[in-house]
Amino acid sequence: MPGPPSSPSPRTAPDDVRYYLYVSGTKLAMLYEQIPPKLLKRLAVEAKVDLKVLSLAVQSSRAETTSTYERLDIVESYLEREFDVGWMTEPRPWFRGDLGLRIAGYGSPAGPTFMTGREGDTVVALIGSGHHLIGQRTAPDTIQAAYSNLPSLFQLAREGAPAHGRHAAEGEAMRQVLLFSQSLTVPPVYGEFLARRLLHGTVTGRDGRELQIVIGTPLYVAMSDEDQEQGRGA
Repeated sequence: MPGPPSSPSPRTAPDDVRYYLYVSGTKLAMLYEQIPPKLLKRLAVEAKVDLKVLSLAVQSSRAETTSTYERLDIVESYLEREFDVGWMTEPRPWFRGDLGLRIAGYGSPAGPTFMTGREGDTVVALIGSGHHLIGQRTAPDTIQAAYSNLPSLFQLAREGAPAHGRHAAEGEAMRQVLLFSQSLTVPPVYGEFLARRLLHGTVTGRDGRELQIVIGTPLYVAMSDEDQEQGRGA
């Protein structure tokens, strides 16, 4: 199984261009507004954001004067600088990954989306709102619920095991995620992602192998170059 990059970074080169599949506007706004102004300016210089634009953003509403993708570059750099960002096989509270993802949830922007892939004995499941899938945008006031922090799948699993305590409920949630991941037959899309960990544990698969289940909610998912993904599982 390929190991994690020795030093994962937001970009491999300053002029990299990403083809995004998913960007969580909710997480982006929440994190961006919490960056201290002095650090924000330093990160913006590194991300090559126009400082005149940034000055207006700091003085007024930050989100009104910088683009979504400029803010995403800054937030990604902020997370790398201030937090211990791990790899999907050894996830920290924030973790990166790069693998084939099967995606469920297109066509229903008001509901959840589920993206899942496998590398070796690690199964990654990313859960978020379909509203944040690129091409699936809807007016915010039409969204009935948020799915990133307490997905309906987790809620159902917990309701099904109230007498066995938190650990049993989390185990049931992970088993349900594994079963759902194995049921998807859509072709995978090779993607890279940055996500916030929700649950992490082990489940015994049908073949008796112990699988590591990593459940998170993504800040973004972007397409990877397929020539870098040959030989990886989904």
